[in-house]
Amino acid sequence: MSQPVALEVVNAVKHYVTPSRGEVHALDGVSVRVEVGDVLGVVGESGCGKSTLARLMVKLEAPDQGSVRLFDEPFNEPARAWAPWRRGGASRLSQQSRRAVQLVFQDPYASLDPRQRVDDAIAEVLRVHGLPGSAEQLIELVGLPMSVVGKYPHQLSGGQRQRIGIARALAVEPKVLVLDEPVSALDVSVRAEIINLLERLRRDLSLTYVFISHDLGMVRHLSDRIAVMYLGKIVEYGPWQQVSDHPLHPYTRALQAAIPIADPELDERASPASIVGEVPDASNPPPGCRFAPRCPIAEARCATEEPPLAPTPDGGVLACHVVARSLSAPTGPVTEAAR
Repeated sequence: MSQPVALEVVNAVKHYVTPSRGEVHALDGVSVRVEVGDVLGVVGESGCGKSTLARLMVKLEAPDQGSVRLFDEPFNEPARAWAPWRRGGASRLSQQSRRAVQLVFQDPYASLDPRQRVDDAIAEVLRVHGLPGSAEQLIELVGLPMSVVGKYPHQLSGGQRQRIGIARALAVEPKVLVLDEPVSALDVSVRAEIINLLERLRRDLSLTYVFISHDLGMVRHLSDRIAVMYLGKIVEYGPWQQVSDHPLHPYTRALQAAIPIADPELDERASPASIVGEVPDASNPPPGCRFAPRCPIAEARCATEEPPLAPTPDGGVLACHVVARSLSAPTGPVTEAAR
């Protein structure tokens, strides 16, 4: 029996009109869902729409089309209608959904006020929302010593600042955390510590995560399901074992090939990524399959016809004419050409 759905995005479309580039297609019909207690990993190159999806999930912006639901309640009111809610005032959402979803930003320094002490930054959240507890308790919860109390952001390391950002998000006792590249701005030596902290907090506080990253290797360590995005679209979506260890879409396979291997001999024998070139301009996405101009197995049909999301044997979906045809062939397994 499946768990209740904590957060669901259905056919979300989000375009931005800019003076220099015209209409930018940030999201074009994206659908994802994360069940209570699970972790949804969202992975893709820069510019694929991951951060836009995160902003829709936490109601910093509203979709142009489609819907966002939080614990089965609509989450689609215009962003300006949420000003009272952000100040701790009245909301049209139920008490269960109020404050239920929070965002942890990519850059911990930019997300903190440089003129505000870190304990004041956390205490402000508690005060605005009228919640019990103290900044010191939350600082201890994220594994920081009491010596950071009274310090300013510039006096802390990157890892310490990110822990403060996590503590501030936890201050309102959320049920869902949307983590937008939470370790990409940190030193490699610190990343494992933050990942271990997030795993502990999820277990101890019964949290649900949406973990966004450009690194498929990083996402696989936390996720139950993984969504792979390319230029505003989902190209593969399914259980983490399939998507990370046995990817089917050529773009996902290229992301897998780009993961460094610790053993130099194995790394030397590993097949290189089979894609070349840059991600197309989101203001002028190519017709048909958006990955076709860079795809090593593209055929003529791919340049004119957009592939639908087709089911895979392991309970996922992918958008690829060539691989989907191979999966539906009588022989069953994916052919080497499709791979």
